[in-house]
Amino acid sequence: MSEETPIPAFRTVPRTGVIYVTTEAGRRGYRPSDPEWCNLGQGQPETGELPGAPPRVGHVSVDVGDLEYAPVAGLWEVREAVASLYNRLYRRGMPSQYSAENVCLSGGGRAALTRAAASLGAVNLGHFLPDYTAYEELLDVFKAFTSIPILLEGERGYAFTHEDLRREVQGRGLSALLFSNPCNPTGKLVHGDELARWVGVAREQECALLIDEFYSHYVWTGRPGHLPTESAARYVEDVNRDPVVLFDGFTKNWRYPGWRMTWTVAPRQVIEAISSAGSFLDGGGSRPLQRAALPLLEEQPVVAETLAINAAFREKRDRFHSRLERLGIRTDRPPDGTFYVWGNVAGLPPPLNDGMGFFRAALEQKIICVPGEFFDVNPGKRRARASRFRTYVRLSFGPSMEVLDKALSRLEAMVMQYTRLPSAP
Repeated sequence: MSEETPIPAFRTVPRTGVIYVTTEAGRRGYRPSDPEWCNLGQGQPETGELPGAPPRVGHVSVDVGDLEYAPVAGLWEVREAVASLYNRLYRRGMPSQYSAENVCLSGGGRAALTRAAASLGAVNLGHFLPDYTAYEELLDVFKAFTSIPILLEGERGYAFTHEDLRREVQGRGLSALLFSNPCNPTGKLVHGDELARWVGVAREQECALLIDEFYSHYVWTGRPGHLPTESAARYVEDVNRDPVVLFDGFTKNWRYPGWRMTWTVAPRQVIEAISSAGSFLDGGGSRPLQRAALPLLEEQPVVAETLAINAAFREKRDRFHSRLERLGIRTDRPPDGTFYVWGNVAGLPPPLNDGMGFFRAALEQKIICVPGEFFDVNPGKRRARASRFRTYVRLSFGPSMEVLDKALSRLEAMVMQYTRLPSAP
């Protein structure tokens, strides 16, 4: 039996963008430990020591009690710690405060998002184009709700105001909106007064905001003297009434992706629903890792880690973005947040002027990136036209500066090589 022979009852499940590109690289000899490869497709930050950051956790103890299951919603004391952190960072002096009942822990960001999707009713759920690749299958596999795409224009810098939100809610009958903020892949950030107005529209129009805040500590637009992080938690009036659901965790903002330690912060009724969903979807996260997370959720180490990330990654962002621009890889807007550059390669010589062509050519240089078409979130492939983002690629500055410099030198040589090739007759 060949690998292509269909097995009864099973469908072909598509790979997300990052899994696809690393699988293709693996066929060419890529291994994560191979220093010859430059993985600019990775969705994780460098995980080693950073100047000014707390020491990395290298060991986790496992007590006898940790051999038991953790509660599906997570250990109570860890839920309390997450709630307390949000109150200290975003809600000082506000009468409505988060508690453990507003927090649900899960084993990874996708698990948190899947629980939320499984808890939605027969509603219209809006999502932006472009946005995070994994949303596509998530929005397709659950059939209770209808996913509604909302097109954002690169020519407008992917702008979308609270008035645009109001029109979409009223015109398309949205009961919920799922989006990443800052956006993966464009780096667009909704923040400050405008984010407050988004929360106000959600409250007035009774539309739930499901906000993926996994990159919320990678913010490049911060004011001097302010902690470079943003969360819609800052603008919630009543934590148990405002329809704001937040997803975050150790994956990006703490630089511990291997821990699979994430959380949802939401009104109490939402937490009860997604906890019930977790009981049949995944059963809960790792008990020893949840317990080991407690010291990392204290305010002082969180502030130190965030400031260290901002210093190290801002430098990488500025150097990476400027050198890509000099190569002819243009951006519709410099990234306000995340550790990605959403680059338009249309001005490069063929075949580099196509995202998939650029990706394949880069693989020959032992560089991995993600073609832009993967971010054209298209649940069920209902839109059959060619992707609007076929001339884009997402390039990550998550790796170390050493890896980035190596990759940029190879990309410069690659572009020069194709520029010198004679044009086809």
